[in-house]
Amino acid sequence: MNELPSVRTGRRGALQAPRPAPLHIVLFGAGHVGHALVTLLGSLPCVVQWVDERDELFPDETPANVQIEATDTPDAIVDTAPPGAYFLVMTHHHALDFSLAERIMRRRDFSYFGMIGSKTKRVKFERRLLERGVARERLVEMTCPIGVAGIVDKAPPAIAVAVCAELLQVRARRAAAQAVTRVLCASG
Repeated sequence: MNELPSVRTGRRGALQAPRPAPLHIVLFGAGHVGHALVTLLGSLPCVVQWVDERDELFPDETPANVQIEATDTPDAIVDTAPPGAYFLVMTHHHALDFSLAERIMRRRDFSYFGMIGSKTKRVKFERRLLERGVARERLVEMTCPIGVAGIVDKAPPAIAVAVCAELLQVRARRAAAQAVTRVLCASG
């Protein structure tokens, strides 16, 4: 029994894997990296909620799949994001980054949570999250630093490429795991 739909191409048959649903990305931060990231995400199958307190930083035009959320309460956006959301935190302020991190980690239904920063920032945030009651075993759900390994360039476009690559890898792993689960459940 074949779980993948068959596609006919000329005289040959091919299997086509189902396409994963578009990512729902909640991007906190409209700085240089945020701008570079939105440019790339604009051409990918995703919906982007781009959140910042500083309305003046948003460009006049954005890709069609980007929704600008200029708000004085960015924390509240965490609570309204759909299950399975991909959270990216790269704001201008460490206190806001931490507030968002704590709120995201209280959710149990996100697909990804990444935050721009160093390993030192991660250690500090982990300590503070533990002090505020986040379970130690859940800390692995926070990715910091973000981006695929091996890219050391700190230019905003390079960081954006590394982050987009990581998001696509996470989505591919999740889709593969879901496909295996479907097959196992069907063979039951």
